[in-house]
Amino acid sequence: MPVENTEETIGQRVARLRKLRGLTQHGLAARSHVSRSLIAKVESGHGLATPAFIAAVSTALSVDPTDLSGQPYRGQTPARDRVHATIPDVRRSLDAVDVPPDLGMEPRPVAALAKEVERLRQCSLNARFLDVGASLPAVLTELAVHAHNSDAPRVWRHINAAQALAASMARRLGYMDLAATAIKDAATSAARADDPNLPALALLPRALMMMMYGSWMSGLHLIRTAAERVDDATPQALAVHGALSLRSAILSARGTQTGNTTASQAWAHHEAAVEAAQRLPARAPDFYALQFNPANVAIHGAAVAVEMGDHDEALRRDALISEQVLSALPAERRAHHDIDMARALVEAGKREKALGRLVAAERAAPQMTRYHPSARAVAGHLVDVHRAVPEPLRGLARRMQIG
Repeated sequence: MPVENTEETIGQRVARLRKLRGLTQHGLAARSHVSRSLIAKVESGHGLATPAFIAAVSTALSVDPTDLSGQPYRGQTPARDRVHATIPDVRRSLDAVDVPPDLGMEPRPVAALAKEVERLRQCSLNARFLDVGASLPAVLTELAVHAHNSDAPRVWRHINAAQALAASMARRLGYMDLAATAIKDAATSAARADDPNLPALALLPRALMMMMYGSWMSGLHLIRTAAERVDDATPQALAVHGALSLRSAILSARGTQTGNTTASQAWAHHEAAVEAAQRLPARAPDFYALQFNPANVAIHGAAVAVEMGDHDEALRRDALISEQVLSALPAERRAHHDIDMARALVEAGKREKALGRLVAAERAAPQMTRYHPSARAVAGHLVDVHRAVPEPLRGLARRMQIG
């Protein structure tokens, strides 16, 4: 039996918005620099809507990428919508940072709040969004009280970390306006903190947002600006510099899909990250929760190939990454890699293996996988192309509420 799907697919959204603007598939192809054949395949459910495709087509149609992806993916019951229910409080707490809040009680000590921020960072790395959303508003509000009482740079450092968590959570759940606000707020707090690396670090999520909207060259320029601010003489700064190189590699890789960048540029940025990771001290801590280490650099190499459409190279690199290497990464990173490989496997025509990687991603980080646009795009595509939907895919689609 097929899965009953009452929700509009990405392809159906593309077709509807294209027709509303009076465009043929040829016309949209000319505007977006995406081939007409790919547009036709996506609209019919026989082609995969990649992040680069969504960015290019949404720009051509003058819509937000979420208008195509369908984000945010709200739950249909209170139990399934709990993580989204935390967003209003996160929004209110961000808005109140620059206004002296009236708690009616004493805030927790800064040291205790700093520990809570670190705990929430680990929750974020393990894609436990509900835990982050439930606790973050109180942490932000209490830190704001300390900031207004003392204006101490170390308080602003913790506020910056909390705002970065809010930006990450909002982006992953599809609240792009909230993510953009949190990113701007984090840039302001970075300038008031006592860490010289934070102003550059604050530009990383901004470049990621640019990538989502197809602004490849602007994002790369922003990363170059950030890199100029970093003196990589310390391990902390080296990790930031390496993370910037990884972001440049992915930006450049996506840019190759529309001819804005070249493959050699993408691999040069990745090689710079490889060199930075090699220069880090052995057993270096996870600076700024960036997860910048050789294992993360390795999976980014596979991701670069995926974003360029070189799926054979992506799968070749994936085969060289051992389970031991992957096990050293947090759940969010492992799941992201599995989702990337599911994309590559679908494009290579290996549907069963693609489904296996999606199931593995959900096992590692269920909240992230169920809310990830690429995971949902792959799952929806697999549903579309199967005459008889296998039970693992049926269960995944049900949990994602895409059918």
